[in-house]
Amino acid sequence: MHWTYTQQLPATYIATPLRQQLINWRLPSHLIHDLRIHQRVLVNGAYRSMNQLVYSGDTVQLTFLPTDFKEPFPNVDPDSAATVAVLYESADLLVINKTRGSKTHPNQPGERGTTLNHVAAYLGPDQPGPYILSRLDQETTGALLMTKTPAVVPIMVRHIADKQVQRTYLAWVHGRLTGDGVFTDPIGRDPLDKRKRQVNGDHAQPAVTHYHVCEYREQATLIQLRLETGRTHQLRVHLAAAGHPLIGDPLYGTATDTNRLRLHCWQLTFPQPFTVNDAHTTVTAPVPADFDQFN
Repeated sequence: MHWTYTQQLPATYIATPLRQQLINWRLPSHLIHDLRIHQRVLVNGAYRSMNQLVYSGDTVQLTFLPTDFKEPFPNVDPDSAATVAVLYESADLLVINKTRGSKTHPNQPGERGTTLNHVAAYLGPDQPGPYILSRLDQETTGALLMTKTPAVVPIMVRHIADKQVQRTYLAWVHGRLTGDGVFTDPIGRDPLDKRKRQVNGDHAQPAVTHYHVCEYREQATLIQLRLETGRTHQLRVHLAAAGHPLIGDPLYGTATDTNRLRLHCWQLTFPQPFTVNDAHTTVTAPVPADFDQFN
């Protein structure tokens, strides 16, 4: 099995060394090395030195093998595909609308019933994937990004690290939160509860969350949230620390709150792999019908 990608450089392309173009495509150095020494990068059908220029109109072809990757074939048992709602699909990427109550991925060998198991069944036995790129807590709904081949995993991981992938959430929180703002408190582990994180906890890391108020109800606020970083439970911790925990949050909310978690990954914006323009794709996940029914 192999994966081949062919890209014709557009008329507006400015001549660039081939190596630099591969770097611009976010390929890690070890993959560039493998492509070079095994001559699996071709320009107009022929091998070309990494230092030579590629020009507008040139066709660049890259071929990847399973041996290029540590885990080319994820060990995920397929399960029923009945719950898989596809929001976006290309040859490489897949965005699904995750349902409430479904774990994102298995935690034990042979575990079934997670979103990843369902997507494996949807893709079928001829696809090597799925490969998870983003995660949502079990009770969180909405857009979940995956790849279908291992070749684009390191590229999309680089895009995420470079903040080229934007995640926007909708959430109902307790109380009346006003205006727009940014939460910047670092987040670390809760020393008293291994399930939880807390502001300025153990081994705290920088965490940035942007929020925008959308709507008010009695003792509740609908907000839009955008992650700039991706710490575990980041949204839940920041909101709880601000005195506005998510409605229905079993870990960080109030003990008397019997609602389901009101957190939905509403929109994902991401670049496409192996493109030379700045165009991004935006995918929107429909809001669950009961999202605003919590009184």
